[in-house]
Amino acid sequence: MLQSRVSDLAHRAALKFGEKTALTLPGLRSLSFREIDDLAGRMAGAFAARGLKAGDRIVLHLPNGWQWVVAYHAIARLGGVVVPANFLLSAEEVSYIVEDSEATALIVPAERRASFKTRAQVYTLGEAPEAEELTRLLDGDYMLPVERNPEDLFTIGYTSGTTGRPKGATMSHEGLFASLSGTATIHVRHEGDAVLTSLPFPHVYGNIVMNATFLVGSRLITTPRFDAAEALRLIGEEKATLFEGVPTMFYQMLAHPSIGDADLSSLTRCTVGGQTMPTAKINAVTSRFGCPLLELWGMTEVAGPAVTHSPYWSPRPGSIGLPMPGFETRIADLEDSSRDSAPGAAGELMVRGTMVTKGYWRNEVATKETINAQGWLATGDIARADKDGFIFIVDRKKDMIITAGYNVYPAELEQVIAMHPSVAMVAVAGTADEEKGEIAQAFVVPHRNAVLSEEDLIAHCRKHLASYKIPRKVIFVEDLPKNSTGKILRRSLREAQASV
Repeated sequence: MLQSRVSDLAHRAALKFGEKTALTLPGLRSLSFREIDDLAGRMAGAFAARGLKAGDRIVLHLPNGWQWVVAYHAIARLGGVVVPANFLLSAEEVSYIVEDSEATALIVPAERRASFKTRAQVYTLGEAPEAEELTRLLDGDYMLPVERNPEDLFTIGYTSGTTGRPKGATMSHEGLFASLSGTATIHVRHEGDAVLTSLPFPHVYGNIVMNATFLVGSRLITTPRFDAAEALRLIGEEKATLFEGVPTMFYQMLAHPSIGDADLSSLTRCTVGGQTMPTAKINAVTSRFGCPLLELWGMTEVAGPAVTHSPYWSPRPGSIGLPMPGFETRIADLEDSSRDSAPGAAGELMVRGTMVTKGYWRNEVATKETINAQGWLATGDIARADKDGFIFIVDRKKDMIITAGYNVYPAELEQVIAMHPSVAMVAVAGTADEEKGEIAQAFVVPHRNAVLSEEDLIAHCRKHLASYKIPRKVIFVEDLPKNSTGKILRRSLREAQASV
């Protein structure tokens, strides 16, 4: 019987899908469901022989690849707690996660072993005289999944730390499984799918994409890092039916010269999350890719996607969709979160349900600041809902610009600027102003060979925006700062301007 737990997910997939290919690493290796189960079982056995046990926190710091997938499911079947650490994090950042989570073990590539001084056991991927090779772990005795309860702690996901030290959001087996099963159901994932993604597996979005393979029996095609030309090529070469990414990945593919010759005919839908995406770019993707682009919303504190669209619903560009089953949402008044905002008015998105974290790891103060007594988690996103309940993210609460007493949402300005045919990417951030308090500035990446001026864009904005919303300055740049998951960092733009 299907249980709401991740500990036996890979094993159940092996029993059901056997020799069917589960994972493809283009040009490197492919593994079947049975092979992954065997490798994870032997690695779990080796972990157990070295003293690791159920409940131990184990930090997983590897790039996307078969080793990450096998190690993840080895920890799961051992009954351990997976603590994912994005591969682009520095050694200092990973060390903080190791210490804060009180991890028993750390898994890293051999070339990074020397960067870590820790009391935790360290397992490496390649040669390292002072530590065990990860490959030796594959010689352990095969271990069946241990029995775990759905409510047991399974993973601790650390936030990006944009407002201080990262916090570890705890997640149970059933919490993660709720996002996994809901995403698979609403996106109509199935055994015939070939899913292409470069989303980092440690991120909640990438993690759900990876685990959906084991739930439905689809084939996952992944690369360690995203490259627009390679992604366009692989969609055609691997006959991908589903491409999953963040907005910047789609922007880069739309702007790449090879898109004119790309074979995208196998795609039946794409998904996008992690950040709001201008409707002009959404429409451009659906037109060029020839399939629906399903927007979704989630966060570290809710285990993965929690609000999204079905490919069978009528398109609503700009909306993140409807809540998944068992997941509650409400739009709270910005001045008093105990009250709902007026119908159609913007307010803070509040969420509650099985997939919401029960709290931050050994941080009661942060937990109480974020989750109220009724179990509602304050997301920090400003949103509104239409008459049918579809949710639209207006912006991040902390990114709102207050200019001369008016609230200006960067995402609204980005929507308008992205409509200009010469704009490839745009981000809007506030900067201090003596007269108005703050003013909006637009940072624009033009399309290749485009002729575009600040005057052109200001005039374009005047056609669509109230005068107080128009950016007071346009700065042309070659690229925009992004975090390890590809999300554009407005905060970095603000800080860069403040230091000038």
